[in-house]
Amino acid sequence: MANQTHQLHFLLAPLMSQSHLIPFTDMAKLLAQRGLIVTIIMTPINADRYSKIIELAKNSNLRIQFLTLQFLGKEVGLPEGCENMDSIPSQNLIIPFFEACNKMEGGVESWLKDLDLESRPDCIISDMCLPWTVNLAATFKIPRIVFHVISCFALLCSYYQNTDSDTIVPDVLDNLGISKAKIPEVLNENPGVIAQFQESEKCSEGLVVNSFEELELAFVKVYEKVLERKIWCIGPLFLGNQTSSAGVSTASMDKHECLKWLDSKKESSVLYVCFGSLWRLSPKQLIELASGLEASNHSFIWILRGGNESEEVEKWVEEEKFEEKVKGRGLIIRGWAPQVSILSHPATGGFLTHCGWNSTLEGVSAGLAMITWPMFAEQFHNAKMINEVLKTGVKINGVEEENHLLVKNEDVKIAIEQLMGDGEEGKDRRRRAKELGKMAKNTVEEGGSSYSNITHLIQYVREHVTPN
Repeated sequence: MANQTHQLHFLLAPLMSQSHLIPFTDMAKLLAQRGLIVTIIMTPINADRYSKIIELAKNSNLRIQFLTLQFLGKEVGLPEGCENMDSIPSQNLIIPFFEACNKMEGGVESWLKDLDLESRPDCIISDMCLPWTVNLAATFKIPRIVFHVISCFALLCSYYQNTDSDTIVPDVLDNLGISKAKIPEVLNENPGVIAQFQESEKCSEGLVVNSFEELELAFVKVYEKVLERKIWCIGPLFLGNQTSSAGVSTASMDKHECLKWLDSKKESSVLYVCFGSLWRLSPKQLIELASGLEASNHSFIWILRGGNESEEVEKWVEEEKFEEKVKGRGLIIRGWAPQVSILSHPATGGFLTHCGWNSTLEGVSAGLAMITWPMFAEQFHNAKMINEVLKTGVKINGVEEENHLLVKNEDVKIAIEQLMGDGEEGKDRRRRAKELGKMAKNTVEEGGSSYSNITHLIQYVREHVTPN
């Protein structure tokens, strides 16, 4: 056991992806606020993108530092400057991207060798997608904990879908009729990658999850039993920080201008529409979405990402005079937007989402009912959780077209009416959502379950550190 006065040092190893880096950096701040030294592995471009984390740490007397390592993407066929998954031009490059991430092991190993024993980390908190941290933890005899940026519900679903075991699915899943979720084809063709991730999970001291017990306690307990590992739920991580790491990017629209627009709207009258940083809808789908938003007659904020499809969509927007037709009722933000601030604004009354876990948690924490439009991977599990477990969501409908689901404008309109309408079912959905929002805020406050779990996590590491 380490001396109680010893200042613990945690090394955080995130996957270089926005959806992973944001909760990792939020976790770093929370740990540093508890008096820990925290080192976060970064690459040059990502270090620059998240440089405000270091500025915040210095201003707050927090001991957070980056271990910046070169990213060897060109060696595996990635384009120049591709150091983050949100900059991958094709899904076919996902596996090479993971290969480049694996090449970071040597840099971390050299750094650890150069440190004196007293300066070495007392714990490695690793992304599940970085299995090479298993070797480092064993070599340097450092406790290793896996951090998950998805829910325990999704983890449990994935476990039963990918295991070869004949274990009976527990009632908590069986009652929901869980079936195999869609995952990116490139990963489906490389099952060895998923197996490697799952094996690395088994080689951990335990799991840290960006979720909270009140949201999914039954799934936490079952997954804990399945893995025979301790699980610490410490989320929603962004709520534990006054300045979320989600706000480190530069807004394409002035933040105050966006909020000022919301200030002019009635309470709970605006639908927020955003599909995250990774996935891009086809121009045809975006046009159907826009038409559905117009037809709904509800106020909305629509985040329109750039990309190969943007030119065609922008041409349609201009030719159809879309922004003129929805002027005063609809607002398009091109690029990044202050999502947490928008979701928590009193005028926002619903969220049309791709069901990425960060967005899902932000929607839950804001007390919002959601329209679920999952695209790939665990997003289908998250949508099922929102709709059938939490009962705070409306499922979007569509038709299969050219191996893709196409959501017609009529389906968009119907879903918006279901979510934002005045029917009793909608009112019950919104009431449940508001109750979850209160739970989320309470759990990160002193005495809440997530706050206490951070304390328990730190104490666990302290008890398992071998004195130098």
